[in-house]
Amino acid sequence: MPKKTPDYDNVFKTMKMKHKRLFVSVINDVFGKDYPLDVKVDVLPSEGYLTENETADGSKEIEEQISDFLIKIRDEVYLLECQSYDDGSMAIRIAEYAFIAARQFAVWDIGKATIPMPRFTVIYVKRTEKTPKVTTITFAFPDGQSVDYKSDNVILEELTREYIIEKKLFPYIPFYIARYEKDIVTGDDIDAAVDDLVYFKNEIIRLHNESGLSDLEMTDLIGFIKTIITHITNGNKNEERLVNIMGGVIIETESEKLLKQGKVQMIIELGQEDGLSDEVILNRLQKKIGISPERAKEYLYKYGKQLV
Repeated sequence: MPKKTPDYDNVFKTMKMKHKRLFVSVINDVFGKDYPLDVKVDVLPSEGYLTENETADGSKEIEEQISDFLIKIRDEVYLLECQSYDDGSMAIRIAEYAFIAARQFAVWDIGKATIPMPRFTVIYVKRTEKTPKVTTITFAFPDGQSVDYKSDNVILEELTREYIIEKKLFPYIPFYIARYEKDIVTGDDIDAAVDDLVYFKNEIIRLHNESGLSDLEMTDLIGFIKTIITHITNGNKNEERLVNIMGGVIIETESEKLLKQGKVQMIIELGQEDGLSDEVILNRLQKKIGISPERAKEYLYKYGKQLV
Protein backbone atom coordinates (compact mmCIF):
# COMPACT_ATOMS: atom_id res chain seq x y z
CA MET A 1 0.00 0.00 0.00
CA PRO A 2 1.26 3.58 -0.62
CA LYS A 3 2.75 5.38 2.33
CA LYS A 4 0.23 7.71 3.93
CA THR A 5 1.33 11.32 4.25
CA PRO A 6 -1.21 13.18 6.42
CA ASP A 7 0.84 16.40 6.44
CA TYR A 8 0.69 16.66 2.64
CA ASP A 9 -3.03 15.91 2.72
CA ASN A 10 -3.69 18.36 5.54
CA VAL A 11 -1.84 21.19 3.81
CA PHE A 12 -3.75 20.64 0.57
CA LYS A 13 -7.10 20.37 2.34
CA THR A 14 -6.46 23.47 4.44
CA MET A 15 -5.55 25.46 1.34
CA LYS A 16 -8.72 24.43 -0.44
CA MET A 17 -10.87 25.37 2.56
CA LYS A 18 -9.23 28.71 3.39
CA HIS A 19 -7.76 29.88 0.09
CA LYS A 20 -9.81 28.58 -2.83
CA ARG A 21 -8.95 31.76 -4.78
CA LEU A 22 -5.36 30.56 -5.11
CA PHE A 23 -6.52 27.56 -7.15
CA VAL A 24 -7.90 29.70 -9.99
CA SER A 25 -4.40 30.04 -11.47
CA VAL A 26 -3.94 26.29 -11.24
CA ILE A 27 -7.17 25.75 -13.20
CA ASN A 28 -6.04 28.30 -15.78
CA ASP A 29 -2.65 26.64 -16.21
CA VAL A 30 -3.80 23.02 -16.30
CA PHE A 31 -6.91 23.44 -18.45
CA GLY A 32 -5.93 26.43 -20.62
CA LYS A 33 -8.48 28.80 -19.09
CA ASP A 34 -8.17 32.53 -18.44
CA TYR A 35 -10.42 33.10 -15.44
CA PRO A 36 -9.68 36.30 -13.50
CA LEU A 37 -8.33 35.59 -10.02
CA ASP A 38 -11.41 37.17 -8.43
CA VAL A 39 -13.85 34.92 -10.30
CA LYS A 40 -16.52 33.28 -8.15
CA VAL A 41 -15.40 29.80 -7.06
CA ASP A 42 -17.92 27.32 -5.65
CA VAL A 43 -16.56 24.39 -3.65
CA LEU A 44 -18.85 21.44 -4.27
CA PRO A 45 -19.56 18.74 -1.69
CA SER A 46 -17.06 15.89 -2.02
CA GLU A 47 -19.45 13.13 -1.09
CA GLY A 48 -17.59 10.05 0.09
CA TYR A 49 -17.96 6.38 -0.61
CA LEU A 50 -16.73 3.24 1.15
CA THR A 51 -13.89 1.15 -0.24
CA GLU A 52 -12.07 -1.94 0.96
CA ASN A 53 -8.30 -1.65 1.52
CA GLU A 54 -5.70 -4.17 2.57
CA THR A 55 -3.69 -3.38 5.72
CA ALA A 56 -0.03 -4.18 6.41
CA ASP A 57 -0.93 -7.47 8.12
CA GLY A 58 -3.02 -8.64 5.17
CA SER A 59 -6.40 -8.02 6.74
CA LYS A 60 -9.11 -5.89 5.16
CA GLU A 61 -10.45 -2.59 6.37
CA ILE A 62 -13.21 -0.32 5.14
CA GLU A 63 -12.27 3.32 4.59
CA GLU A 64 -14.22 6.30 3.37
CA GLN A 65 -12.68 7.98 0.32
CA ILE A 66 -13.33 11.66 -0.33
CA SER A 67 -12.08 13.53 -3.39
CA ASP A 68 -9.49 16.21 -2.69
CA PHE A 69 -11.04 19.19 -4.44
CA LEU A 70 -14.19 19.55 -6.49
CA ILE A 71 -14.97 23.09 -7.62
CA LYS A 72 -17.27 24.87 -10.03
CA ILE A 73 -16.28 28.02 -11.90
CA ARG A 74 -19.03 29.48 -14.04
CA ASP A 75 -20.46 26.48 -15.91
CA GLU A 76 -17.42 24.18 -15.61
CA VAL A 77 -16.68 21.62 -12.90
CA TYR A 78 -13.10 20.65 -12.02
CA LEU A 79 -11.71 17.77 -9.97
CA LEU A 80 -8.20 18.23 -8.55
CA GLU A 81 -6.59 15.27 -6.82
CA CYS A 82 -3.30 15.73 -4.96
CA GLN A 83 -1.20 12.56 -4.75
CA SER A 84 2.06 12.10 -2.83
CA TYR A 85 2.98 8.63 -4.04
CA ASP A 86 2.19 6.50 -7.06
CA ASP A 87 -1.02 4.63 -6.48
CA GLY A 88 -2.27 1.87 -8.74
CA SER A 89 -5.85 2.64 -7.74
CA MET A 90 -5.71 6.31 -8.74
CA ALA A 91 -7.52 5.92 -12.08
CA ILE A 92 -10.43 3.95 -10.62
CA ARG A 93 -10.72 6.43 -7.76
CA ILE A 94 -10.85 9.33 -10.22
CA ALA A 95 -13.62 7.51 -12.08
CA GLU A 96 -15.60 7.12 -8.86
CA TYR A 97 -15.02 10.74 -7.81
CA ALA A 98 -16.02 11.93 -11.28
CA PHE A 99 -19.31 10.02 -11.18
CA ILE A 100 -20.04 11.43 -7.73
CA ALA A 101 -19.54 14.91 -9.18
CA ALA A 102 -21.43 14.22 -12.40
CA ARG A 103 -24.42 12.91 -10.51
CA GLN A 104 -24.95 16.39 -9.05
CA PHE A 105 -25.48 17.82 -12.55
CA ALA A 106 -27.11 14.89 -14.32
CA VAL A 107 -30.16 15.57 -16.47
CA TRP A 108 -32.65 12.80 -17.10
CA ASP A 109 -36.01 11.98 -18.56
CA ILE A 110 -37.91 8.84 -19.41
CA GLY A 111 -35.45 6.41 -20.92
CA LYS A 112 -32.55 8.86 -21.07
CA ALA A 113 -29.93 10.39 -18.77
CA THR A 114 -27.08 12.81 -19.54
CA ILE A 115 -24.17 12.66 -17.10
CA PRO A 116 -21.66 15.54 -17.58
CA MET A 117 -18.25 14.40 -16.40
CA PRO A 118 -15.96 17.01 -14.81
CA ARG A 119 -12.52 17.99 -16.06
CA PHE A 120 -9.88 16.41 -13.85
CA THR A 121 -6.17 16.24 -13.15
CA VAL A 122 -3.93 14.44 -10.69
CA ILE A 123 -1.21 16.56 -9.06
CA TYR A 124 1.80 14.40 -8.17
CA VAL A 125 3.90 15.93 -5.39
CA LYS A 126 6.69 13.41 -5.98
CA ARG A 127 7.87 11.48 -9.00
CA THR A 128 9.18 7.95 -9.44
CA GLU A 129 9.91 5.90 -12.54
CA LYS A 130 6.28 4.73 -12.43
CA THR A 131 4.60 8.14 -12.16
CA PRO A 132 2.24 8.40 -15.17
CA LYS A 133 2.13 11.52 -17.29
CA VAL A 134 -1.51 10.86 -18.18
CA THR A 135 -4.41 9.31 -16.30
CA THR A 136 -6.73 7.40 -18.63
CA ILE A 137 -10.07 5.83 -17.77
CA THR A 138 -11.54 3.73 -20.56
CA PHE A 139 -15.26 3.14 -20.46
CA ALA A 140 -15.97 -0.12 -22.32
CA PHE A 141 -19.55 -0.90 -23.35
CA PRO A 142 -21.17 -4.26 -24.18
CA ASP A 143 -21.72 -3.29 -27.83
CA GLY A 144 -17.98 -2.85 -28.37
CA GLN A 145 -17.84 0.90 -28.04
CA SER A 146 -15.17 2.39 -25.81
CA VAL A 147 -14.46 5.96 -24.71
CA ASP A 148 -11.21 7.24 -23.22
CA TYR A 149 -11.72 9.75 -20.41
CA LYS A 150 -8.25 11.12 -19.78
CA SER A 151 -6.21 14.09 -18.66
CA ASP A 152 -2.57 15.08 -18.35
CA ASN A 153 -1.20 14.82 -14.83
CA VAL A 154 0.71 17.61 -13.10
CA ILE A 155 4.13 16.40 -11.99
CA LEU A 156 5.54 19.09 -9.72
CA GLU A 157 9.16 18.05 -10.21
CA GLU A 158 8.84 19.04 -13.87
CA LEU A 159 7.93 22.63 -12.99
CA THR A 160 10.61 25.24 -12.31
CA ARG A 161 10.32 27.69 -9.46
CA GLU A 162 10.27 30.57 -11.96
CA TYR A 163 7.32 29.03 -13.83
CA ILE A 164 5.39 28.56 -10.60
CA ILE A 165 5.84 32.22 -9.65
CA GLU A 166 5.20 33.52 -13.18
CA LYS A 167 1.89 31.62 -13.39
CA LYS A 168 1.01 32.32 -9.72
CA LEU A 169 0.66 28.63 -8.95
CA PHE A 170 0.71 29.28 -5.21
CA PRO A 171 -0.76 25.92 -4.09
CA TYR A 172 2.33 24.18 -5.51
CA ILE A 173 4.85 26.19 -3.49
CA PRO A 174 4.61 24.32 -0.15
CA PHE A 175 5.26 21.00 -1.92
CA TYR A 176 8.20 22.16 -4.03
CA ILE A 177 10.71 21.19 -1.32
CA ALA A 178 9.61 17.54 -1.57
CA ARG A 179 11.92 17.06 -4.58
CA TYR A 180 14.87 17.33 -2.19
CA GLU A 181 13.55 14.84 0.34
CA LYS A 182 16.33 12.26 -0.10
CA ASP A 183 19.09 14.83 0.34
CA ILE A 184 17.36 16.42 3.32
CA VAL A 185 16.74 13.09 5.05
CA THR A 186 20.26 11.75 4.48
CA GLY A 187 21.91 15.04 5.46
CA ASP A 188 23.64 15.45 2.11
CA ASP A 189 24.17 18.76 0.34
CA ILE A 190 20.98 20.83 0.75
CA ASP A 191 22.22 24.05 -0.85
CA ALA A 192 19.74 23.70 -3.72
CA ALA A 193 16.85 23.34 -1.27
CA VAL A 194 18.07 26.37 0.68
CA ASP A 195 18.36 28.44 -2.50
CA ASP A 196 14.81 27.56 -3.57
CA LEU A 197 13.36 28.34 -0.16
CA VAL A 198 15.04 31.76 -0.14
CA TYR A 199 13.71 32.38 -3.66
CA PHE A 200 10.13 31.49 -2.73
CA LYS A 201 10.19 33.51 0.47
CA ASN A 202 11.39 36.61 -1.38
CA GLU A 203 8.84 36.15 -4.16
CA ILE A 204 5.97 35.58 -1.73
CA ILE A 205 6.87 38.79 0.11
CA ARG A 206 7.23 40.70 -3.18
CA LEU A 207 3.84 39.55 -4.43
CA HIS A 208 2.27 40.42 -1.09
CA ASN A 209 3.73 43.93 -1.30
CA GLU A 210 2.27 44.23 -4.80
CA SER A 211 -1.15 43.12 -3.52
CA GLY A 212 -0.92 39.77 -5.31
CA LEU A 213 -1.34 37.97 -1.98
CA SER A 214 -3.36 39.00 1.04
CA ASP A 215 -1.88 39.11 4.54
CA LEU A 216 -3.53 35.81 5.43
CA GLU A 217 -2.57 34.12 2.17
CA MET A 218 1.08 35.07 2.61
CA THR A 219 1.19 34.04 6.27
CA ASP A 220 -0.47 30.70 5.57
CA LEU A 221 1.77 29.91 2.59
CA ILE A 222 4.83 30.43 4.78
CA GLY A 223 3.23 28.23 7.44
CA PHE A 224 2.40 25.49 4.92
CA ILE A 225 6.01 25.44 3.71
CA LYS A 226 7.21 25.03 7.30
CA THR A 227 4.76 22.17 7.83
CA ILE A 228 6.13 20.28 4.82
CA ILE A 229 9.73 20.95 5.91
CA THR A 230 8.97 19.56 9.36
CA HIS A 231 7.29 16.52 7.81
CA ILE A 232 10.29 15.76 5.59
CA THR A 233 13.04 16.43 8.13
CA ASN A 234 11.21 14.65 10.95
CA GLY A 235 13.46 16.32 13.54
CA ASN A 236 16.81 15.72 11.84
CA LYS A 237 19.69 18.21 11.82
CA ASN A 238 18.42 20.08 8.74
CA GLU A 239 15.03 20.99 10.17
CA GLU A 240 16.05 24.10 12.13
CA ARG A 241 18.11 25.53 9.28
CA LEU A 242 15.39 25.08 6.68
CA VAL A 243 12.55 26.30 8.89
CA ASN A 244 14.55 29.37 9.94
CA ILE A 245 14.99 30.37 6.30
CA MET A 246 11.28 31.02 6.07
CA GLY A 247 11.41 32.80 9.44
CA GLY A 248 8.71 35.14 10.56
CA VAL A 249 7.20 37.40 7.94
CA ILE A 250 6.56 41.01 8.92
CA ILE A 251 3.20 42.09 7.54
CA GLU A 252 2.71 45.70 6.58
CA THR A 253 0.41 47.42 9.08
CA GLU A 254 -2.55 49.56 8.10
CA SER A 255 -0.67 52.73 9.08
CA GLU A 256 2.29 51.67 6.91
CA LYS A 257 -0.07 51.05 4.00
CA LEU A 258 -1.53 54.53 4.40
CA LEU A 259 1.96 56.01 4.56
CA LYS A 260 2.92 54.24 1.33
CA GLN A 261 -0.31 55.44 -0.28
CA GLY A 262 0.53 59.02 0.71
CA LYS A 263 3.99 58.74 -0.84
CA VAL A 264 2.52 57.31 -4.03
CA GLN A 265 0.01 60.15 -4.34
CA MET A 266 2.69 62.76 -3.65
CA ILE A 267 5.03 61.37 -6.34
CA ILE A 268 2.23 61.29 -8.90
CA GLU A 269 0.84 64.74 -8.06
CA LEU A 270 4.25 66.46 -8.02
CA GLY A 271 5.25 64.71 -11.23
CA GLN A 272 2.13 65.81 -13.03
CA GLU A 273 2.42 69.37 -11.69
CA ASP A 274 5.97 69.50 -13.07
CA GLY A 275 4.71 68.29 -16.43
CA LEU A 276 6.57 64.98 -16.31
CA SER A 277 5.53 62.24 -18.67
CA ASP A 278 3.71 59.18 -17.42
CA GLU A 279 6.79 57.10 -18.23
CA VAL A 280 8.98 59.20 -15.94
CA ILE A 281 6.40 59.08 -13.13
CA LEU A 282 6.11 55.31 -13.48
CA ASN A 283 9.89 54.97 -13.22
CA ARG A 284 9.91 57.12 -10.06
CA LEU A 285 7.20 55.01 -8.48
CA GLN A 286 9.13 51.83 -9.18
CA LYS A 287 12.40 53.18 -7.78
CA LYS A 288 11.11 55.10 -4.75
CA ILE A 289 8.31 52.77 -3.65
CA GLY A 290 9.85 49.49 -4.85
CA ILE A 291 6.89 48.17 -6.82
CA SER A 292 6.45 46.39 -10.14
CA PRO A 293 5.69 48.22 -13.43
CA GLU A 294 2.19 46.72 -13.38
CA ARG A 295 1.51 47.95 -9.84
CA ALA A 296 2.90 51.40 -10.69
CA LYS A 297 0.43 51.65 -13.59
CA GLU A 298 -2.43 50.69 -11.30
CA TYR A 299 -1.47 53.51 -8.91
CA LEU A 300 -1.22 55.99 -11.77
CA TYR A 301 -4.68 55.00 -12.98
CA LYS A 302 -6.05 55.35 -9.47
CA TYR A 303 -4.40 58.57 -8.30
CA GLY A 304 -3.29 60.32 -11.49
CA LYS A 305 -5.39 62.73 -13.46
CA GLN A 306 -5.13 60.65 -16.63
CA LEU A 307 -2.89 57.89 -17.96
CA VAL A 308 -1.98 58.69 -21.54
